[in-house]
Amino acid sequence: MIFVTGGAGFIGANFVLDWIEQTGEPVVNIDKLTYAGNLQNLSSLQGDARHRFVQADIGDSAVLAALLAEYRPRAVVNFAAESHVDRSIHGPEDFIQTNVVGTFRLLEAVRQYWQALNAPEKEVFRFLHVSTDEVYGTLAPSDPAFTEEHNYEPNSPYSASKAASDHLVRAWHHTYGLPVLTTNCSNNYGPLHFPEKLIPLMIVNALAGKPLPVYGDGMQVRDWLYVRDHCSAIRRVLEAGKLGDTYNVGGWNEKANIDIVRTVCGLLDEMRPREDGKSYAEQITYVTDRPGHDRRYAIDARKLERELGWKPAETFETGIRKTVQWYLDNPQWVANVQSGAYREWVQKQYAPQSGQAAAA
Repeated sequence: MIFVTGGAGFIGANFVLDWIEQTGEPVVNIDKLTYAGNLQNLSSLQGDARHRFVQADIGDSAVLAALLAEYRPRAVVNFAAESHVDRSIHGPEDFIQTNVVGTFRLLEAVRQYWQALNAPEKEVFRFLHVSTDEVYGTLAPSDPAFTEEHNYEPNSPYSASKAASDHLVRAWHHTYGLPVLTTNCSNNYGPLHFPEKLIPLMIVNALAGKPLPVYGDGMQVRDWLYVRDHCSAIRRVLEAGKLGDTYNVGGWNEKANIDIVRTVCGLLDEMRPREDGKSYAEQITYVTDRPGHDRRYAIDARKLERELGWKPAETFETGIRKTVQWYLDNPQWVANVQSGAYREWVQKQYAPQSGQAAAA
């Protein structure tokens, strides 16, 4: 059995679904169910004995200790995090509490659990921390992609909080011997992605006839990773990664934001044409850039391929088509996650500028 924290969010839920499908091993799924945690993501596992969901905060040490003692997992995979840059700019305290304090308390609970295991159980136990390429800062157009040796240079409250959590994980390995692994991934996309992020926002707004807001000139470059490829990479690192090491996970798909938006528009023109026959690209609107917007991220994932034999299965062309099709096939999921607190937050934070967020 393994523990997954943050397993009702976008990447976490995809990982839980993929893990059970690929391995059949039971999962205890711990999620606080903040705005991006959505149990509907896990509806296909309802009644499945291999999946136990617990609504809890990784900052609650007593609950963590009790759950670890009860279920005795062989591994913990930590996805739990506040994860949206725009939200971190408008409200950084939540990011410090979850990503820094929460990670500290999780590490402490896991350390105490691990230290009490017998020798064979201690030998196989793993703590895998899922992080982001944003901890590395920004790249100029001609700079080489981020490697695992790149200096940490975070530029937003979100990336600073994730950098801090990475350092805590490293310190708990070097100080206490906790058997940790860290992955730093590039921009994920795919099914179940919360529609404040760039790709799902463009799909949802396009279909609703709303503007497609693009920050600044739209030339910010990101490396795009299909979420199920990310899940397979985490499985591989958990299985065979070197203790204490960091592995960059990327899709080898550097794309400018505006090119992503135009690609989505082109696919929608093909798969769900507008009634007036015009292109969805006519809805593209440029809005004021966000503060501290990093210009370029790019991941060098050669270490993961060289040492563990992993590489992505999807190209951007195959992955983005699957993604658009999923949103077309699941309008009720979209409607549900856009209701209530999500809609209120978007209106509060973005109505003065553009009425919606353009996130990447």
